[in-house]
Amino acid sequence: MLDRWLLTDPENPVAAETIYNTVLPQMSIKMRLTLVTLQGNDPKNWHMKTVRHSGFVSRILNINSIFSDCYLRDFKDQRYMEEAVIPRLLQVKQSQQPAMELVKTRLFGVNIGYDRVLVPQKNSNGPEWIISASYGQFMLSEPQRSERLDGTDEGIVQLLIEGSTAKEIASELNVSHRTVEHRIDRLKDRYGARNTVHLVAMLVTAQVDKMANR
Repeated sequence: MLDRWLLTDPENPVAAETIYNTVLPQMSIKMRLTLVTLQGNDPKNWHMKTVRHSGFVSRILNINSIFSDCYLRDFKDQRYMEEAVIPRLLQVKQSQQPAMELVKTRLFGVNIGYDRVLVPQKNSNGPEWIISASYGQFMLSEPQRSERLDGTDEGIVQLLIEGSTAKEIASELNVSHRTVEHRIDRLKDRYGARNTVHLVAMLVTAQVDKMANR
């Protein structure tokens, strides 16, 4: 897509389709492509339209439903727009240069990460559109509630995050295998996790958020 963009002339601006049509068949299942039409100077009045949906499936967030065609002012999570989207669009519009980055942010309270490429129209009068191509990396839900853990649970949590099995944790903490399994089941109930893998993801997310807020 960038190769196509380099060949365009700002004195003879092209339609966005000229840039992205050839790359659509090459996009992987986790990639989505959006066209942002720049109408006026207020980014809230800009319109985003999905050109290609992502096959990145998650029970946490339905990305394809969330990113339906709309004006930026009508997007349901305005905090996400104002922190993770609009500032970058404004920068790319002003510079008229593509931008590539790993975005780590929150969407409807869920920690998400994705690679993003923004490609503006070359136009001597200012770009009329920006193409946004993204590749989903992760979605991490937070625990349903914050919990204070005792020493044994803290040890179990740490070893779970390190990849230890219940049997290995029991040996390391010098407790019975049954005790570890019971405590893991209790942690899953307390955090609202569906299984141990989901619990670990929640615990990692909680730790990341805790460090970020220090």
